[in-house]
Amino acid sequence: MALYYRDEAVQVSSESIRVGGHVIPISEVTYVWHQKGQTTLAVRGRVLGRGVLVLLLSLPPLIGVVCVLSLLFSAQDRGWVPALVALVACLVIALALVPFLEIPLGWLDRSYERGNRVHELWVQYRGQEAMVLRTPDALRFGQIYRAVQRAVEQSDRW
Repeated sequence: MALYYRDEAVQVSSESIRVGGHVIPISEVTYVWHQKGQTTLAVRGRVLGRGVLVLLLSLPPLIGVVCVLSLLFSAQDRGWVPALVALVACLVIALALVPFLEIPLGWLDRSYERGNRVHELWVQYRGQEAMVLRTPDALRFGQIYRAVQRAVEQSDRW
């Protein structure tokens, strides 16, 4: 028996698909497909959170540009030495804060991996169509869908 995918709720092997206590024998699966499902509140929240995160990540650089421009504009009256010292200090602080961008950028990256819609996995077996899985996690869905396809393809060869 070859194991193609397994997590806490789904197991896809060369013999069966097990999801939530239901078992579908691979030998009886005749067709596999996917489709988009109804968007859930969790998916909408993910997209909204992604927008807020992008806004929060883009505001500090914009504020910094405005501050630098105003500092350079006011330097004409006060002299260039204090303006250059302030500019270098701002640059050093900005560079020191760059490593801390790893955390919010990681959140943004994982948000895109999870996708922005609900995915459904359907199979046809014993002459009936059955929805096997419904998830908003695009990465997980892709892994499961590919595992089911591989299991069905391998069973057709034998």
